[in-house]
Amino acid sequence: MNELKKELGFTQGVGLLATSLLGTGVFAVPAIVAQIAGYDGLWAWPVLLLLVFPIAIIFAELGKLYPSAGGVAYFIARAFNPQLGRVTGWAFLSVIPFGLPAALYIASGFWRSLFYLPPETELAIQVMTLAFIWCIGLFGAGASGWIQSIIAILIIALVAAICFASSPSVLTIQWPALTDINLEPVLSALAVMFWCFVGLEAFVHLTTEFKRPEKDFPRALMIGLVLAGFIYWACTAAVIFYAPHVSSPTIALPYIVETLFGQSALWFFCIIGYLACFASINIYCQSFARLVWAQAAMDYSSSRFAQLSKRHTPVNALSLVILLSLFCLCVIHFFSLSLNSLLEYANGVFVLIYLLAMIAAVKLLKGKSRILSIICAIICMGLLCVIGYKSLYAIGIFAIFWLIAKKWTKCKTSH
Repeated sequence: MNELKKELGFTQGVGLLATSLLGTGVFAVPAIVAQIAGYDGLWAWPVLLLLVFPIAIIFAELGKLYPSAGGVAYFIARAFNPQLGRVTGWAFLSVIPFGLPAALYIASGFWRSLFYLPPETELAIQVMTLAFIWCIGLFGAGASGWIQSIIAILIIALVAAICFASSPSVLTIQWPALTDINLEPVLSALAVMFWCFVGLEAFVHLTTEFKRPEKDFPRALMIGLVLAGFIYWACTAAVIFYAPHVSSPTIALPYIVETLFGQSALWFFCIIGYLACFASINIYCQSFARLVWAQAAMDYSSSRFAQLSKRHTPVNALSLVILLSLFCLCVIHFFSLSLNSLLEYANGVFVLIYLLAMIAAVKLLKGKSRILSIICAIICMGLLCVIGYKSLYAIGIFAIFWLIAKKWTKCKTSH
């Protein structure tokens, strides 16, 4: 039977989502927020959660009612037509060439900072990371769930150690009065912080692998979101508390760890930092693989990418994702390409996908959920406006894929 194995439980789901949201941002973004907004940044995280929570609720509702490995592409295909769903899936996959290599670079950067590695050794670490992700994919989402739950526990343990390492603890930090908040830097911080919660759409691809998707998926989504939000807030508070004058955001938390626990603790920090990045990369690779499998099963059922392994995992599709990532990784390495601007344009792709998901929800859901979907669509449209001209990349990619899909449909019909 060509169906994905149902093996995810509630605990694994929380671990998968929390680690995918924390990803590469947990050790850099809190320090950026502290630098931009200072103490006012303590209020920015609750505000962001209030903005993201409605979107998470809609994703949870869609995942509960329409579980599919196709994720957002499936919702859009069901709400409108298969062609639009196909184009959305392609647009989502367009993040692979630069998004995954960038995350791999950040992950290997923890070892580079500790050992001052040459570029060739760093590339070898990145390749081994992809190989390990492929091996995990052989055993299904259950293996990923347990591994990432352990990583989530390690991240929580590190944050807890930082919070309670001194007396008074970080958690006793004084929040500024609402009347004293300077709104402009908080809004600037929010523009950066939103990307910490990109990952909700990837998590949706795993709905069909939950044992009880109608019950465990929504609960895991909400609790994982709140858990990640609290960890981000705690890290921001720690930076304000211990290292308010550190010049670079990337060295703020390493500085805190070394100050509190000594230089030997940097080993532990680097390991957890690498694992946090690994967790984010892993869930995206597994999600991309499931999307490739779902797209292939819909359009080319005889394709190798539409087939599952004996363990009911999309190994062929995952191999394609890994090989594409490996190719792009090598190109970026040998030509020393800058990824910063490419990642900024990638953000536009994610927001556009969120917007399309919310528009699909308006048609698929009813009652209060439909009203909430409209509100979420307005929020996403506002975010596209905030991104400005860089959102044209996402719109352009979508338009190109739409023309290709339209031409492909005509050719298929004529034959």
